[in-house]
Amino acid sequence: MTEALSEAPNVNRATCPSRIVLEHVTSRWGILVLAALLDRSYRFSELRREIGGVSEKMLAQTLQTLERDGFVNRDAKPVIPPRVDYSLTSLGREAAEQVWGLAHWVERRLPAVTEARDAYDEARAS
Repeated sequence: MTEALSEAPNVNRATCPSRIVLEHVTSRWGILVLAALLDRSYRFSELRREIGGVSEKMLAQTLQTLERDGFVNRDAKPVIPPRVDYSLTSLGREAAEQVWGLAHWVERRLPAVTEARDAYDEARAS
């Protein structure tokens, strides 16, 4: 069992364990896995197809990390061939809704970011 935190969590403190959890849910693949699982549960191969560009190794690592943190439920069914479904826990759904909000904001504001980048690059080129 993990020892209780001696101080209140503070993500700005270098030694705060919340930084590790924040890294897990906001990593490139963490956000995409959480977002995909908001819609429904997936088998591994389905989830890999849903999340373009993720390797088997990275998807497996991400799912394992999110499962350890209590965000993802891994349901292995004792059938042949083996069937494993991944879904969000209630904690995972809460985290997924938060990071998916950020992802949607990025999608909506992409034109403004592109415009800012172009202006920056043009100013640097002068």
